[in-house]
Amino acid sequence: MKKNQLPVKTLERLILYKRLLSEVQNRGQQTVYSHQIAQLVGNSAVQVRRDLMQIGFSGSSRNGYVIKDLLQAIEKTLNNAYQQKMILLGVGNLGKAILTYFTCQQPLFNLVAAFDNDPNKVNRVIGGCRCFPLEKLDELVKQEQIKLAILTVPAFEAQNLANKLIYLGIKGILNFAPVTLKVPDSVICEQMDIMLQLEKLAFLTQQKDEVNYAKV
Repeated sequence: MKKNQLPVKTLERLILYKRLLSEVQNRGQQTVYSHQIAQLVGNSAVQVRRDLMQIGFSGSSRNGYVIKDLLQAIEKTLNNAYQQKMILLGVGNLGKAILTYFTCQQPLFNLVAAFDNDPNKVNRVIGGCRCFPLEKLDELVKQEQIKLAILTVPAFEAQNLANKLIYLGIKGILNFAPVTLKVPDSVICEQMDIMLQLEKLAFLTQQKDEVNYAKV
């Protein structure tokens, strides 16, 4: 199956397999079985085998998978995505944390610039990344051929900035603003609503406690 035909859920699992298998390899383990991968990620061995078959990789029932070869196969599938440059808009507390994280821990991604309208932040290096005024957005996106952007701005600014990014040719937006963005079908927008996830987590935790209490 071609990379651009991978189902989104399969893609997410492959990225997770890669991360966890790298950790296993760093501990000195050389081979792994599908049921061991399944235990690491919390799904079934059948699902693991299906996912790996979709990228043309198979192991043996006796010896399992050679981790080095498996990682190479997954990396080959994902490699194009890692070569794309990104920008970040909004250098508040969350934006600074993301900049530091990408600079220090994510060398596979190239976060080339940050943007903000605060004069105390622009023309400085923050979290290992240079921060530019928003007036420079058009120039830099075109110059660097940027296709991906991270939004960490207040909700009331998010849609206007998203519209600007789309006009400039951005094709993928990771949105941390607590608002649902309207984007055309040609643009992929991933919503990262932290409060929504926390409310969901709190509700499910309370629900589970009530069920457990009822069983006592």
